[in-house]
Amino acid sequence: MDVKGNIQKMGRSMLVPVSAMPLAGILLRFSAEDMLNVPILSAAGNAVFGNLDILFAIGIVFGFAKAKDKGMPALTAVLAILTLRTGLEVMDPEISMGIFGGIISGLIASWTYNRFKEQRLPQIFSFFAGERFPLTMIMVFMTVAAFVFGFIWPPIQMALDTFAQSWVEMGALGVGLFMFLNRLLIPLGLHHVINSYIYFDLGEFTNAAGEVVTGEIPRFLNGDPTAGLFLAGFFVIMMFGVPGICLAIYNAAYKENKTRVKGIMGSGAATSFITNITEPVEFTFMFTAPILYVIHSFYAGLAGIVTYLLDIRMGFSFGASLVDYVLSFNIATNPLLILPVGAAFFALYYFTFYFVIKKMSLKTLGREDEKSFTEEVSEEEKELNLATNNYAHLAKSLLQSFGGESNIEDAYNCVTRLRVTVQNPELVNEDRIKQTGISGLIKPSATHYQVVIGPEVTNVMSEFNKLIGN
Repeated sequence: MDVKGNIQKMGRSMLVPVSAMPLAGILLRFSAEDMLNVPILSAAGNAVFGNLDILFAIGIVFGFAKAKDKGMPALTAVLAILTLRTGLEVMDPEISMGIFGGIISGLIASWTYNRFKEQRLPQIFSFFAGERFPLTMIMVFMTVAAFVFGFIWPPIQMALDTFAQSWVEMGALGVGLFMFLNRLLIPLGLHHVINSYIYFDLGEFTNAAGEVVTGEIPRFLNGDPTAGLFLAGFFVIMMFGVPGICLAIYNAAYKENKTRVKGIMGSGAATSFITNITEPVEFTFMFTAPILYVIHSFYAGLAGIVTYLLDIRMGFSFGASLVDYVLSFNIATNPLLILPVGAAFFALYYFTFYFVIKKMSLKTLGREDEKSFTEEVSEEEKELNLATNNYAHLAKSLLQSFGGESNIEDAYNCVTRLRVTVQNPELVNEDRIKQTGISGLIKPSATHYQVVIGPEVTNVMSEFNKLIGN
């Protein structure tokens, strides 16, 4: 069993429900009494947050179902979670599996689809054969699953509630630990796992419509005054800390490289400040200067502790960026304190990173040793960087570096990474991949690669799919 590969797929799956949240969160915010006060907008927003288990089930099959067309696997997942939901209501109406029900349903649905998608039946039943057969089997399996979880989930639910309560009771230390792990686990793609529990399952709140919502994000957007302690620190890091890193890397760069570094770091700072996407910056030093990434993770935890002690409660729909700061301002607690705290952390990040880079002669962007390019790399390839818009050429170069179309077993993208599974890793030219100007290259296992590109990865993926026939 490829444990690392499956964990990576799980992380990718977590992004599916997240992608539906930004607009849902905005609708919830606009529906509040201090803004438009339109109940139908609240209903639309909670249609997402109230059905996260369904979205997680679909997301899981997107990651694990072995099919180019994900339509039938997705339908299998929907049947799985609906069967589980209904069955648990019969077993015990007090059971609430939340997103875990969606994850379990998605995993069972994926296995069922992969196992029975080519099932043959007698001619009289041929209509139900092939891809339709998993739809029949999943209802059988999930009925059994509902019966089993009806007995075993109550003690598990009690243990999770105890765990969550203990995390909350840790106070500032608990928030700091969460934010520290949130950053530290990014290289492995595991941050989505702990995020999902805090974001979507921690705590309960009954909104004005009488609906019970769980998780820091839904509770905050629905007006829970106790929510936001686990989220506020991210505004400090995304809006101020990461831009501080960018300025330090720019000023520490060699003079002849400053123009190039200015464009990359300037774009990275703006992207973090406005959109909450930090990986294009973090991957420029994550592996070339890991001590900086440890410091970054520690400062993230420290930001969580500081915002907790100052009783800053602020949330977001997608990320802790300028947009969410403005939208959440009126329902947050002590939101103005984000600004002086953020300014302090900007200075802390800047001076720490600049001092460590210079003192330890770290090879951050603009301070790298001169690269030795192979003969196969063209002059045009040498000019590629995060700002390139020649997506077709970049995709072609990456495909050649991975050993060609025949060596690609699976390829997909998340927010900032192109994730590729190859059949024979010996055919992969890692040096040539790095020479294309991508931000970073991660190898979670022998056959799995993550190419860190940035927000434009969807454009590169589109061209990559054309080359591999998807």
